[in-house]
Amino acid sequence: MVCLVLMFAVLTIEYVYGSRLPPLPMKDGCHVVSPEVMIFRVEGEAIILSFPMFMRVLKVRNIAPLTAKYLIHKDNGTEGVAYYGEGRVQQHDKQLWFLPAQASDSGKYICTYRNESYCVTGSIMLHVYESSYVDMEKLSYPVSATVGENLPLKCPSLSDFNKTDRLIQWHKDSSPTPLQLCRPGSFCQRKGDLMIPAVKQTDAGVYTCQLRVLINNQQYKVSRSILLRVQGLDPAITTTVPDLSTTSNPGLISSTSSSYSSVHTPIIQPPVIVSPLNGTIFESLHGSGLELFCNVLTECQIAGSTVVTWLVNGQSVESSYLDGRALQGGRRVTKVSGGCQIELKLIVVAITEEDVETELKCVTQNQGGRQEVVAQLRLEDPTFTWLVVAAVAVSCFLTVVLVFIYALFKPKRNTKMDYFLARQNSTF
Repeated sequence: MVCLVLMFAVLTIEYVYGSRLPPLPMKDGCHVVSPEVMIFRVEGEAIILSFPMFMRVLKVRNIAPLTAKYLIHKDNGTEGVAYYGEGRVQQHDKQLWFLPAQASDSGKYICTYRNESYCVTGSIMLHVYESSYVDMEKLSYPVSATVGENLPLKCPSLSDFNKTDRLIQWHKDSSPTPLQLCRPGSFCQRKGDLMIPAVKQTDAGVYTCQLRVLINNQQYKVSRSILLRVQGLDPAITTTVPDLSTTSNPGLISSTSSSYSSVHTPIIQPPVIVSPLNGTIFESLHGSGLELFCNVLTECQIAGSTVVTWLVNGQSVESSYLDGRALQGGRRVTKVSGGCQIELKLIVVAITEEDVETELKCVTQNQGGRQEVVAQLRLEDPTFTWLVVAAVAVSCFLTVVLVFIYALFKPKRNTKMDYFLARQNSTF
């Protein structure tokens, strides 16, 4: 019993210090990593598929050396199709290049690392839309802003490309004409970012950034779309409207007899963030994943237009350093007492020292107002866990000792019983 307790303590300590992480699930003899974030793109453009979550798990678990070789193939249900050579689809180390992509490239791609004693696989779903049919809701990166805010729009997910254009061309709402930049009170561009001064309701819409990239000494087109939602009302000029119903002659209005009426609109209450609370600290073990939830209470009739989003160090998740390791989604609306509750999930994979003191912000906004709460990521302190494990081990050990002592010195009961001798002869 004591040995089992000590073994449990040792295993727990090893788990805390990261030398023994939770085992990965197995399938067909290989360890399986959680799927990457799904990718949506348009045909005719260059696409580079990478597996950041998969590579991060290998690094945290110290599985693959730097010189490891990887195999990327498309899963066709029955057998995989690997890519080699210099064709339109090429594998380069840990990436798969589409030069350019076609709608038929849509599907599931699997990256496999295998050596003599270990096998790990990761997967990613790619959806390539035809030019004539594009689902902008899935293709666009959502961004929310408030009326009057100075907003920079960053062209996302371009870190894998070698950009040849110093300036990126920006278009709005599928217009073929690029935006006229740096006019007084209009858009401007700074290091490729589109700067929108004093955001207005008319600025809402879909913004597309286009550029040329250089791959194998050839230029290819790359574009990204951003769906901008603007909350709040534009400043309006207040005018007083005369109420003609109180005059005897509707055609005659005098300065002394005119009366005025005002229109009363219902007051919309701002959304309230129920959890997390401001200043919350989310702790996790080194190399472990983390799921965060932002719960917002609002009126049911405007729940659909209430924006809820997560920010990382003041940036959208897609534009932050956590891009590829974090994913927000799973928005869910449920009716509760007092209104409707909106839940938005944020998943972070493999927390490391890099994420310590990272500022996470949940922001919500509708026509009634805006609220935000700030939280932080932190690695769990192993010292406290040491003390807990030691206390549990000592408690179990003392319990075993006390049971042994009790059994050793327990008083014996008198088991002597009355008896009589029976005659061997059965006759009386």
